[in-house]
Amino acid sequence: MRKAWVIVILLLISFPVLLAAQQGGDDPSVETDWDYYSTDLYMAGDQSFIISLGVALPVLFIQNGGLIDPQFTPPVGGIGSLAYNYYLNPHFYVGAELNGFFIHTIQENTMFVIPLGIRAGTQLIAGPFEFPFTLTLGMIWHRYLDWTYFGLYAKAGVAAYFRATTQWSFGLVANWGWLPQWTNDSSRNVDGNFLDLMLSARYHF
Repeated sequence: MRKAWVIVILLLISFPVLLAAQQGGDDPSVETDWDYYSTDLYMAGDQSFIISLGVALPVLFIQNGGLIDPQFTPPVGGIGSLAYNYYLNPHFYVGAELNGFFIHTIQENTMFVIPLGIRAGTQLIAGPFEFPFTLTLGMIWHRYLDWTYFGLYAKAGVAAYFRATTQWSFGLVANWGWLPQWTNDSSRNVDGNFLDLMLSARYHF
């Protein structure tokens, strides 16, 4: 009985020593890759939803090869945008967007425009900063007084985002939009060009 107690006491004394030696010892056969491990911020199948608000500025109007003076004083309109991106890989994405904006005229009237399009783009990533470049093509609906027009539009944009959390990033967006108005009378066709500047929030999931 006394021998059993002696064995138990010796085990209790030696256990912390053995544990400390195991934690502090270096096993040359075990190597870690964590110091060299890195992964892409985006993977195929990742998605993001973007909400943006800002101002819309008429910039350039062309009719019959000549420039039209828009006679606007910016900022002259407002714009809101909802967009969705699906990532094919860490740097390329496709998606869709729905915008709505209004522009005031020199006659103190307002033109309303609703573009709906598909988009594709790529982005550069530098630490917590992300720089997407996007091209959009779609259909657009114009409404001015009692006149309505339905046609095509194209847009190119660039943005700069800061990834604040794993789910949210915030930034600035600038888009150049081409909005042609083509009618049966070619002399009345107008190619409108607009610039929009927006504050944007992206939700990543």
